[in-house]
Amino acid sequence: MPLSHSSLITPCLWFDHEGEEAAKFYTSIFPDSEIGQVSYYTEAGHDHHHQPAGKVLTVNFTLSGTPFLALNGGSPDPNPDSNLNFKFTEAISFQIDCKDQDEVDYYWSKLLEGGGKEGHCGWLKDRFGVSWQVVPVQLKEWLGGKGNGEGGKRAMERMMGMVKLNIEGLRKAYEGTG
Repeated sequence: MPLSHSSLITPCLWFDHEGEEAAKFYTSIFPDSEIGQVSYYTEAGHDHHHQPAGKVLTVNFTLSGTPFLALNGGSPDPNPDSNLNFKFTEAISFQIDCKDQDEVDYYWSKLLEGGGKEGHCGWLKDRFGVSWQVVPVQLKEWLGGKGNGEGGKRAMERMMGMVKLNIEGLRKAYEGTG
């Protein structure tokens, strides 16, 4: 039987060299967040990692109580067209469940600071290229269609036309009042 502890799984985000900057950015946005242990490259393994001793290697941090690790892994291949260069894609994203429109607006604007890019249907990419879904908690119920399958369809149609999600607009679509 596996050992049990508070967090068995920790997402690791691979950055070229901005891991510490990203950790500071994220912990400034989310409540109950902090930067923990920071480790540094040493001369050991230099012929493999090619990083100077003293450069930040990893940053452990928590966001709203969830542990993360930022790894400054660099690019394993200096050729920008190589399949070995690691970049963030929408295939992995982090969902933020927001209780109201103020929270949606807050996380949306904070995560876009410094060069983020808006997506559709509540998705965005922050300035580091990490994808986020900023979603009102009510949407799960509305799209689940419990007792109102037509309302769920209308809410989905309305959501598909939105960039940042608007709770009132989604509610009206769900209820068929707007």
